[in-house]
Amino acid sequence: MEWLIWLGALISVLGLLGLLFCIARVWGARRKGLDDEALREVVRKVVPLNMGALLFSVLGLMMVIMGIFLG
Repeated sequence: MEWLIWLGALISVLGLLGLLFCIARVWGARRKGLDDEALREVVRKVVPLNMGALLFSVLGLMMVIMGIFLG
């Protein structure tokens, strides 16, 4: 089950990179000094990506735990 651990780690890292992308996107919008409505629009677009990245990260970590238990 070593392959499950490595695959889970890869998926978890991809999720983490997605989360970092979302953070950078919102942080960049805040640094631009956008008005409240424009900033809300940026956040509204980032939320689905953020949730998907969080899901990837959690699924990857679950795969790592399952690989450890089964291995």
